[in-house]
Amino acid sequence: MVILFGSLSLDAQRTFNFDGQLSGVANYSPDNTIRGLLNGRYLPELNYDWKPDSAYSWYFEASANMYGSAYFYTSDSASIEGDVRAYRIWTRFSGKQYEVRLGLQKIDFGSAMVLRPLQWFNEIDPRDPLAITDGVNAVLVKYYFLNNANVWFWALYGNQDPRGFDLAGSHKNAPEFGGRFQYPIPKGELALSYHHRTADATEITDNPGFEQVPENRIGLDGKWDLGVGLWFEGAYIKKQKNIGLFTHQVLATLGMDYTFGVGSGLNVVAEHLMIGYDQTGIGFAANYNTTALNISYPIGFFDNLNMFTTYSWEAETASFFLNYQHDFRRVTGFFMVYYTPTTTLDLGNEGSDFVNSFTGPGLRVMLVFNH
Repeated sequence: MVILFGSLSLDAQRTFNFDGQLSGVANYSPDNTIRGLLNGRYLPELNYDWKPDSAYSWYFEASANMYGSAYFYTSDSASIEGDVRAYRIWTRFSGKQYEVRLGLQKIDFGSAMVLRPLQWFNEIDPRDPLAITDGVNAVLVKYYFLNNANVWFWALYGNQDPRGFDLAGSHKNAPEFGGRFQYPIPKGELALSYHHRTADATEITDNPGFEQVPENRIGLDGKWDLGVGLWFEGAYIKKQKNIGLFTHQVLATLGMDYTFGVGSGLNVVAEHLMIGYDQTGIGFAANYNTTALNISYPIGFFDNLNMFTTYSWEAETASFFLNYQHDFRRVTGFFMVYYTPTTTLDLGNEGSDFVNSFTGPGLRVMLVFNH
């Protein structure tokens, strides 16, 4: 079988491209029922770009998520699963100061880098080198002002899985909508976000009467570059029905980063996240605090070392993740060592078979080929 890939330029303004990413993972975690994991994933992508003139453009992208996994259990048994599903199918029309996106797409915003209260529409795990996340069915409109301010409007439909720090998924047949306004300030920017959805809270309440719970959320974030990078990001989420302790939810992150002049540059990112739950209003009848530290250091042109750790103050538990990356001529390799406690903050997408599925110590090797 012969596979042809690359790009085809139909004329100066129209271009077809086909590319993709092939990855393989081997994981060993001796303290789990599933001791071993082999995973293969291919993300083929086709895109078309048309620029009729300098003011307007039209872009289309379609990609699939094709993956298979083999699990090896302590009982000397094994199981295999796999799937093929749409990963991205979206189109964008752009003008001089605006763009409109429609389809299965990734929506991402906010100032925080690791512990992200505004991770409303994706499930990116900060430890995942590939940043795999499912898309959402949405229409997104952005308008850019001449002073670098911008405003977003979005509407979603047919998305039911929990995302980010969601306690409950969305009702599949109820539309969602919201918007965001970002404004430049000296040395940085501020932003205000809003989102409305209908949550399906039957699972967290064990009550079928809470299948449709209207929910409003508001977010505020800002960042500054003062030599040291500083930022904050917060969200307040209110259910319109009293579902108990989870009726009101508050999330707030403070963060900073700095690159030290050591060798090629030692970058350190530190964030602290506080989460509060209350039945009657903004409060902390139950609260959780997590601190995260991310350190990265480039070793020459082809190697990079990254360390990521979190500490949960209430549970008094810590997680650790060390990733060594090497770029070969055609393949990028990752060697990872990690420890995940049984009680920890959920940082990512369980469906991606990354680290959250495994507790205790573990080893992971990943090879990635991009074409």
